[in-house]
Amino acid sequence: MENKGKFSIYSDRTILPDKIFPATVYIENGNISAIYSGKKTDDKIKLIDVGNSVLMPGINDPHVHINEPGRTEWEGFETATKAAAAGGITTLVDMPLNSSPVTIDKKAYDLKKKAAAKSHINILFWGGAVPENADSISDILNTDVLGIKAFLTHSGIDDFPNVTEDDLNKIMPLIAKSGKPLLVHCELDQPNEGQEILKKNPTSYKAWLKSRPKEWENNAIKLMIRLCEKYNCPVHIVHLSSAEALPIILEAKEKGLPITVETCPHYLYFSAEEISNANTLYKCAPPIREKENNQKLFQALQNGLIDFIATDHSPAPPEIKELDSGILLTAWGGIASLQFSLPVIWTLAKKKLPLENIKH
Repeated sequence: MENKGKFSIYSDRTILPDKIFPATVYIENGNISAIYSGKKTDDKIKLIDVGNSVLMPGINDPHVHINEPGRTEWEGFETATKAAAAGGITTLVDMPLNSSPVTIDKKAYDLKKKAAAKSHINILFWGGAVPENADSISDILNTDVLGIKAFLTHSGIDDFPNVTEDDLNKIMPLIAKSGKPLLVHCELDQPNEGQEILKKNPTSYKAWLKSRPKEWENNAIKLMIRLCEKYNCPVHIVHLSSAEALPIILEAKEKGLPITVETCPHYLYFSAEEISNANTLYKCAPPIREKENNQKLFQALQNGLIDFIATDHSPAPPEIKELDSGILLTAWGGIASLQFSLPVIWTLAKKKLPLENIKH
């Protein structure tokens, strides 16, 4: 008689942390109970044979903006976690914005945890650092957030303003003491010619790209490396888009500094040369750059200089994304890609990214 609470899956390509091999995975009450090499059959247990299709653990996405509570109409935990599950993601780590209130203190954190109870997969959280809580960062730091996120430029919403170097000098010693990382959106904005061109040509992608040059990222990363060394505070650079920063990141890592880096699927898969004007779906910050730049990012991912990929999933209502007008100047800067990240990386894997590297 078949045991309905237990079943098994066989694949010619089962991925474990150290190998890819033919294996049968037993599932009992929603949990993996055993893994056997080769095909193992049992008359009492249903076997699902997926042949040459890959059987792998669910992946983690440590950088998403789910927007609940407060902006649930943008997207909430119910739909975001369903999209993640459809895309093979079983754990998300939610950013402290664009929810309202933003997650910068324990009260806001408790609200977010309550809202996340409807999730269909595992949910963890980042806390946030803003000028408002620079003197009281311990309030959010002492919760079970995995770390603290900060912006060095405008975040896109006024209730999560960027920190200054003075703010960082206050919070980084406390973060370092906690052992948790500081995640940083690395852009230090300065007025430039591209901003003026964009005002005159608000649907031009070339103008958008020029308005947020690589120099903004490079200078911000230099600042964070200097402060990382000063305080021995773990620093994680989110959504790296400038390949020009790779040599200074390499130098920091070779010195043994606790620096980690992520990039995103859209920086690897798309390129500026392919993006038409008025196509606001591609607007994000930092921007998607030129093909040559993005090929260097992919090489850095291959050789391990870039530690991993995260989506920076950031949905918004169509009217805020300016889908009809195509105005890049005012469109929401975020790419909604949660359910597509694994297929995109799978496609990249065919371009010499080892399959076993997609296990996370």
